[in-house]
Amino acid sequence: MMGSDNGKSPVREGREYGGYIRRKWLILGAMAALALAFILASLLAGSSDLSLREVAWALVGRGTKKTRTIVWNVRMPRVCAAVAVGTALAMCGCVMQNVLRNPLASASTLGVSQGASFGAAVSIICMGAGSQLNGGSSLGSLTITDPGLVTVCAFLGGMGTTVLILFLSRVKGVTPSAMVLAGVAVSSMFSGGTTLVQYFADDVMVATVVYWTFGNLGRAGWGEIRLIAVLSGLAFLFFMVHRWNYNAMESGLDTAKSLGVPVEILVPASMAVCALIASASVAFVGCINFIGLIASHMMRRLVGNDFRFLIPATALCGAALLLASDIACRALIPPVVLPIGALTSFLGAPLFLYLIMRRGSVG
Repeated sequence: MMGSDNGKSPVREGREYGGYIRRKWLILGAMAALALAFILASLLAGSSDLSLREVAWALVGRGTKKTRTIVWNVRMPRVCAAVAVGTALAMCGCVMQNVLRNPLASASTLGVSQGASFGAAVSIICMGAGSQLNGGSSLGSLTITDPGLVTVCAFLGGMGTTVLILFLSRVKGVTPSAMVLAGVAVSSMFSGGTTLVQYFADDVMVATVVYWTFGNLGRAGWGEIRLIAVLSGLAFLFFMVHRWNYNAMESGLDTAKSLGVPVEILVPASMAVCALIASASVAFVGCINFIGLIASHMMRRLVGNDFRFLIPATALCGAALLLASDIACRALIPPVVLPIGALTSFLGAPLFLYLIMRRGSVG
């Protein structure tokens, strides 16, 4: 029997490919199981010391009224917010790194999150989209009275950064390292803009906006969580529809064009979708940095660059990472709940430096 050009028979090649696919599915299954484990751990974590049995009864609508209230009104919204936001930010990092040809691209490193945060701050302070509950003065009493306006303003802020990044990438042809430096500059500009907006606000509103920018999964209500989840689900479908195009773009934009990939349309469309889901997440839970960068690189090491598996694996990893971070925020200094944005930045910055040192440069 004549073998193939590489010396392997078609039967052997088929078996190897089948094994390759099975390994990818096993990794996806393991990540799904890990995310479910963190969901359960998050439901158990807290000062009320609920047992697994009590949580299980509450999930099916039984048990005491107090237990059901704790599980469904306090803990479950945090869990759902962590899954929706973690999934959104992780997919942003995965797709941005592909379409921009930059291994360090993510919503936080390119300034998209900071631009969205500036837009949300403008809507809260200048347009009256946020207020204190019952005129209270506690930091946790800030509520978003017009979530639609906040989301639109956050999206415009995130899209402003996205348009600038696309302009630098496509028109000016800047290098990946220059793109990251541009992201740092844009982040600084929007941070300064947020500071100026706060300067003209009263003390209570300044305090609440500062608290809002820390990141808090407990701030989003069921309506906001549903919006983020729907947008993330639609974005996931969009990315999966174009999974083969992203695979082609891994070999370079010119190669992808030669294979018939509509690069001129797909790149800005993908960036717009990323900006939308990142902006919606920032609008309701504040800035949560580095999830997209960490999740994407972790999954690339496990499943490779095949976007058929990389996109869902990264989404599951992002959800698991944010759930684990939220558990840590509640468990490190009980009963104090640490700001999750500060924790993810504290843990993500060393990885960012490691990636730069490992590559020798950003490009």
